[in-house]
Amino acid sequence: MATTSTTGLETVRAEIARACRDAGRDPSDVTLVAVSKTFSAERIEPVIEAGQRVFGENRVQEAKAKWPALMQKHRGIELHLIGPLQSNKAKEAVALFDAIHSVDRPSLCEALAKEIAKQERSPLLFVEINTGAEPQKAGILPQDADAFLAACREKYGLTIAGLMCIPPFEEAPGPHFALTAKIAKRNGLKLLSMGMSADFATAIQLGATHVRVGSAIFGERH
Repeated sequence: MATTSTTGLETVRAEIARACRDAGRDPSDVTLVAVSKTFSAERIEPVIEAGQRVFGENRVQEAKAKWPALMQKHRGIELHLIGPLQSNKAKEAVALFDAIHSVDRPSLCEALAKEIAKQERSPLLFVEINTGAEPQKAGILPQDADAFLAACREKYGLTIAGLMCIPPFEEAPGPHFALTAKIAKRNGLKLLSMGMSADFATAIQLGATHVRVGSAIFGERH
């Protein structure tokens, strides 16, 4: 298993480098977030040992169960929350994560603002955009994004670093990435969390600064 994940990591790194070259971008401008959700510490460790330092988790509870011990053992780990966050978990999320990719509603903004002030800890914050207007998905609708971003800054005093999106599964991802990049640009946001195992090369072409890759590194989840 270890060999598979480190081989997967090498392959993904090479593909990121190639996609950056094709897009005329510097590979150092793209952060690989290795999505370790559902994988055990034993599966994650070889990937850390191969030099990967940025990891993504979907749930606060799962991350709390496995990462503190790993972070004690390995220096320089950066942990990103890429799944939906409940407002009542904001305290734990601010304490544990270096970035939160799923800011998507006023109640969460309020909870995060309170905890950031209290803990004096400022994770990178990404607003999630529901580019496909999918009812089952979290995220701000594209037409509401500018007003929401203004409220984040003016009403809640949050520093938003970038945007995140997950395109609809059955649609070409390119237009969704392009739309997210356009919203970011007009709001002066530098970071774009977009692209997963199947489509990160397209995301890099369209400006992604963070790609969230799980199965291409760790293998399929059961």
